[in-house]
Amino acid sequence: MSIATVSRVHRDASLVAPATRERVHRAVAELDYRPSRLGRSLAHGQHDATGIVFPDLSGPYYSAVILGYEEASSAEDQSVLIMATHRRAASTRQVLDLADRVDGIVLFGRTVDDEVVEALERRRVPVVLLARPIAGGADSVRAESRSTAIALTTHLFEHDYQRVAFLGDPHGSPDAAERWDGFLDAHRADRRRPWRSAIPCGFREEDGRGAASELLAAANRPDAIVCANDEIAMGVLAAARARDLAVPDDLAVTGWDDIPAARHLAPPLTTVRQPMLDLGRRAAELLRDRITTHRTEPQHELLPTELVVRSSCGCSHDTKEE
Repeated sequence: MSIATVSRVHRDASLVAPATRERVHRAVAELDYRPSRLGRSLAHGQHDATGIVFPDLSGPYYSAVILGYEEASSAEDQSVLIMATHRRAASTRQVLDLADRVDGIVLFGRTVDDEVVEALERRRVPVVLLARPIAGGADSVRAESRSTAIALTTHLFEHDYQRVAFLGDPHGSPDAAERWDGFLDAHRADRRRPWRSAIPCGFREEDGRGAASELLAAANRPDAIVCANDEIAMGVLAAARARDLAVPDDLAVTGWDDIPAARHLAPPLTTVRQPMLDLGRRAAELLRDRITTHRTEPQHELLPTELVVRSSCGCSHDTKEE
């Protein structure tokens, strides 16, 4: 039995006669043979791997996106190489080096500049942008933010909150920028002036706690805070407790993402539910399609989000989500 025959059975069993095919399968079982991924990659001229680049890897949001991406990639027998830039100066070179070891790459948020996207396209590397504005001829997938931010902010206005703050950095994340834009749109629609500019902070719980501690210590403190994600909101809740402020009686707090812990906080967090698993899954599927079909026309997908009302905004137990 030749090596070529065994290879044909693994590649496309219909190319081999049934009797020969049965002999190959029997020998494979007896020998516990496993095809070499490296050998197949060399033969096909592909790596059988894709890369995904994040600005950071900490927190439940990134974990959920990675899980969705890995599940979809694993279903196609694709390995995944994950890199976090952490705003390092050498990020551009590292992303380009990663692209040499994969069949395609996903870029999350503002990990690298648009010039890097263009450089990857010149190298004919398939690219999908995740939670990032459209650039060049790359595919993209992101979650809707602006209209849901309008709905969230308007909901707070319906509670008659007057000093509504936005906590998060619109310059640090395209998603946060869209949420801030929706926040401003809601003010314009209600003929209000924003109480103050966005209050920049990182996206981790300790960042939210530090920024809120300073904000809540002021004499003219807010009566509601819209947080750019749930982790910031968790920090705000901790800062409020430290100052003996009751949520929502003294301060309303909202988040974004609807991470698993959000419904279990005290009080349960009003937030916006993002399709985090689906973001990762669709990025993997778009990239795989682009690799296998050699498609050049970009596809852009906008996944829906949903306002989830619980009691941290001031709604009663009867009106919050169960």
